[in-house]
Amino acid sequence: MSPGLGDYRVRVTTAGETAGGARTSGTGDRTWLVACAAALWGTDGLLRKPLAETLPASSVVFWEHLIIVLVMLPFLPSAVRAFRRSGVRERVAMVTIGVGSSALATALFTAAFAVGDGITPLVLQKLQPLFAVLAAYLLLGERVRARYWAFALPALAGAWLLSFPDPLSVQISALQPALLAIGAAVLWAAGTVLGRVVSRSIPARDVTVLRFGLGLPAALAVLTVQGDPLAVGWENAVGLILLALIPGLISLSVYYLGLRGTPAARATLAELAFPATAAFIGVTVLGEHLVATQWIGFVVVITAITALGWHERVGRRAVLAGTPPA
Repeated sequence: MSPGLGDYRVRVTTAGETAGGARTSGTGDRTWLVACAAALWGTDGLLRKPLAETLPASSVVFWEHLIIVLVMLPFLPSAVRAFRRSGVRERVAMVTIGVGSSALATALFTAAFAVGDGITPLVLQKLQPLFAVLAAYLLLGERVRARYWAFALPALAGAWLLSFPDPLSVQISALQPALLAIGAAVLWAAGTVLGRVVSRSIPARDVTVLRFGLGLPAALAVLTVQGDPLAVGWENAVGLILLALIPGLISLSVYYLGLRGTPAARATLAELAFPATAAFIGVTVLGEHLVATQWIGFVVVITAITALGWHERVGRRAVLAGTPPA
């Protein structure tokens, strides 16, 4: 029998603390795994931006999903059985992840690279925690203590500084890619929370297979509606394969493993490792230049994530309380 909302509240509480808020030993916290997965996402722009400049966003997203589904094809029967065994709540969550958080969000993210630069889409990593905290409160009963914002606010401020060369003067030309990035942020934030829901009853590997398996027909539907080409040319094959495997399949597999022991609000904060890694690759590989405020943002993001991980391991009280909302 699939666990209900009350069962999830108990599991969220015992994963990191008692009902009263005291830290427990052997918490099994995996925030560091989520951060490692987010670091792999930082290679996304290196691979996605050249493809987005030559191919429609829907074509890139369709082939990205198809490649991953083909690689994971031997595990598809097991994932389908796990999906059938799960309850209605988990099935709805899984479909939402596949269609919204995988196919549609990735299409929006790719389009943001096509119409903007490689920095603007990082705004989504600044906004995602805000949406994910609200969703975790409503869906999982995770109550955020005030001390959470002592880590979240500096991380959000650092992400903003990292995203814009002039953080006090964002041009109108950045509005379209920013709106696309915000749309992706909302969908990915929902995927963070819903991923924690399904990962409690569906194995991590099956969650990954289902995410892309359910996202593939959605990606095909978007491709068909927009009338974009299915053929992408052999010159783009290597880039599509690397994009699908490194910031796609491998990072998502690590992500769901980490998510099983990490509350959603904490996980989405750890995902801010993405813009830090992207900035590092931009400077060392792509030859991009960061102004002083962007370097400050880089340091702030890394410091906030490291401090959060340290606090959750040695602190007496976690930043999340398991008490459900009224």
